[in-house]
Amino acid sequence: MLGILASFGQPILIFTGMSVTAPIILFVYNRIDHTEKTIQALQANELAAESELYIYADAPKNEEARAAVNEVRAFIKTITGFKKICIRLREANIGVHDNIIMGVTEVINEHGRAIVLEDDLVTSAYFLKYMNEALEYYQDEEQVISIHGYSYQTAQKLKEVFFLKGADCWGWATWKRGWDLMELDGQRLLDQFTSEELKTEFNFENTYPYIQALERQAKGITKDWDIRWYASAFLLGKLTLYPGQSLVRNIGHDASGTHCAASNFYDVELADSPVDIKTQIAPDQQAYEAFSTFLRKIATPAPRKKKWRQWLSKVVRSR
Repeated sequence: MLGILASFGQPILIFTGMSVTAPIILFVYNRIDHTEKTIQALQANELAAESELYIYADAPKNEEARAAVNEVRAFIKTITGFKKICIRLREANIGVHDNIIMGVTEVINEHGRAIVLEDDLVTSAYFLKYMNEALEYYQDEEQVISIHGYSYQTAQKLKEVFFLKGADCWGWATWKRGWDLMELDGQRLLDQFTSEELKTEFNFENTYPYIQALERQAKGITKDWDIRWYASAFLLGKLTLYPGQSLVRNIGHDASGTHCAASNFYDVELADSPVDIKTQIAPDQQAYEAFSTFLRKIATPAPRKKKWRQWLSKVVRSR
């Protein structure tokens, strides 16, 4: 059923219907190829036709970006295959980090839960099933802050699903009760890391410089939302559910985005069967060690301080 969509005051497009699944939020900007692949993968999910899709499209930051942004905006108006589609166009460029914080807050305040994707995340056909089942099953478990769809392709075999301390950002979902715990003040978060032991754990046994990323955000060098989301959950001792085999592939590490350098470190084979989302609610030490080993391997090519700083400045978001 067709209707009218108010997109910041502009009528665009809407497909009406009542959703029993969590709404999906997709953030797009200027990468038409990535956006098309992300949508195609989502459309192949069995719950797509039962899901509401909210698309937040940021405005061009300069004239050079306008043509590519307009191409993406034209494409998203043609999307079908979902129960309801809401397109929300930013009238001014606010950047990916503020766009995500504002968009997630808006949808979650309305629906109480949401599944969140960016325009470079290709999903398994079982992604929406996994997300919705986990959101339903763990909705009243206060220790569980979120559900995550991406998992590193580690050398060690992992459990079908497991929990880790913190939160993550490559295909994830949460409830209003979880998102409300997000601390936006990076300095306030940084001040709570009062011991080297806590910093080491946060850095996955010092295999990845998450503390440095938080310091950069607190100083205003970056505006990263995801390091604040991770730190907020970590400091409260909250847990995120992960699949043993990834249900998300990040195709953005081709140097096409603002925040990711070209890399194949994070390539994965997508899960090709449904996932049993039930497991013990406790941090999985085996998975933590496997992730630490994986991240240590990535850091190996940059042992010297100069290279480390260059690497960190390019690969702002690994999780």
